[in-house]
Amino acid sequence: MSHVSIIPAAAPELALKHFEARLTFEADCWDTHDSMVSGKMDFALLDVRSPDLYAQSHIPGAVNLPHGKIIARKMEEWPNDTLFVVYCAGPHCNGANKAAIRLARLGYPVKELIGGMTGWADEAFQFAKGSEPGRVAKNTD
Repeated sequence: MSHVSIIPAAAPELALKHFEARLTFEADCWDTHDSMVSGKMDFALLDVRSPDLYAQSHIPGAVNLPHGKIIARKMEEWPNDTLFVVYCAGPHCNGANKAAIRLARLGYPVKELIGGMTGWADEAFQFAKGSEPGRVAKNTD
């Protein structure tokens, strides 16, 4: 037996539930980028890193709100049914998880952007710089 098969795979019906559930918690970079480019951005994208890191480079269209600053008073500008997609540096960072917890506790729907900044770079998508959100560039191919 291989290291892969030594522990048997889950039954298909259990695997289906697991993978469907994951999609309720996560958004990937390609889907997020495509939604933004096509004008179907029905979510708020939050960069939950520090303002300094945000200014150096961030995903275009993202609003900077460090995870530690996600409190009820700051969230009043968004309707209660706003879907938030949160990201941080990448898989090695748990800032997006902390932000997701805070948003969920405040009653907001939330998903984590898989890979964060690292995932966005892996897809070769452009970044913005400065303290303003900027806009995602439309595909030209």
